[in-house]
Amino acid sequence: MRLRPDKLGVPMGALLAVSLALPMASLRANRIAAAEPQGLFAALPSAWAAGLLALAALAVAVALFARDPRLRLALPVAMLLALFVAIGEAGRTLAAEAGDYARVAPGAGFWIGAFALSILFTDAIIRLDLSPLGRLGVLAASSLALALILMTGQWDALSILAEYRGRAAAFWREGGHHLQLAFGSLAAALVAGVPLGILIHRVRWLREPVLNGLSLMQTIPSIALFGILIVPLGWAAANVPGAAELGVKGIGMAPAFVALFIYSLLPMVANTTAGLTAVPEGVREAAAGMGLTRRQQLISVELPLALPVVLTGVRIVLVQNIGLATIAALIGGGGFGTFVFQGLGQTATDLILLGALPTVALAFVSAVFLDAVIDLLPAAAR
Repeated sequence: MRLRPDKLGVPMGALLAVSLALPMASLRANRIAAAEPQGLFAALPSAWAAGLLALAALAVAVALFARDPRLRLALPVAMLLALFVAIGEAGRTLAAEAGDYARVAPGAGFWIGAFALSILFTDAIIRLDLSPLGRLGVLAASSLALALILMTGQWDALSILAEYRGRAAAFWREGGHHLQLAFGSLAAALVAGVPLGILIHRVRWLREPVLNGLSLMQTIPSIALFGILIVPLGWAAANVPGAAELGVKGIGMAPAFVALFIYSLLPMVANTTAGLTAVPEGVREAAAGMGLTRRQQLISVELPLALPVVLTGVRIVLVQNIGLATIAALIGGGGFGTFVFQGLGQTATDLILLGALPTVALAFVSAVFLDAVIDLLPAAAR
């Protein structure tokens, strides 16, 4: 029987093969010096490089021809772990040769290889059709593996960790601000959006103008909305008693929080309305026949049935806000965007990554966790 290459395996296998021919790392004599690309055998001891090549060849073969999803999962995981450990070894090797001020960063080969392997890993998870708890288990195991790499000092020689060590206190402080903005605006949108969604579900003539108005707000670019809010919030801080004491200012977290809240309303209101609309009319009639009032029907029947759709809106809002909170740094709102914009101003890629990578990780973990929770709900209802 003739083997046909896997459709996804062909481009991802090609990307993985190409990544090995690209620089594995970049070396700079100091923080501001020009980067020098380092190939696989230049960045790693020969035994490490040869082992990585052999494992990559096996991973490409599995990506192209394997049909067993367990095998398609095992090889990308093994290759990803090997790649992560290898980049730490490359950091130690290159830094030891170049001196105390040298900076070593992952190169294009590392990033492209990690991207291809991540896609293959995700595809294998989908093919395995894991239960929600299984997906949470994979997420927990992946997080633990990354934590162990960081805690054991495997990446200590990499420049992004050097940037972190110089800004550890600021990193955690801005991380707290980032979480406050993302989760705080989500909580506010839940408090306002769910009742508004219920209202426009019940009062049909309000639905179109409310949703159109919220859609219009979504079209305003985030930076422009932050700027627009500076004037009214600055006026409120100066003229409304107690506003300044509550943290209301023209710049800082207040306009960022309000902007994120505004962006959060449309998904929350639309998903609440859609979830309630999807409740079968027969269920409502049965609830009414049992003598339940409209309020009791809403609380005991309609909202529980609409909950998966409402939680889908929560997932959309949270992932959106984690990303948008990065822009808040432009108006003094803090968050991981502080490092992104500092890095852009200093042409320091590692500093940009110090802000960007935690943001991506937070959004990814939030999406996977909430997807699993949403999938658990129907099973729990049964």
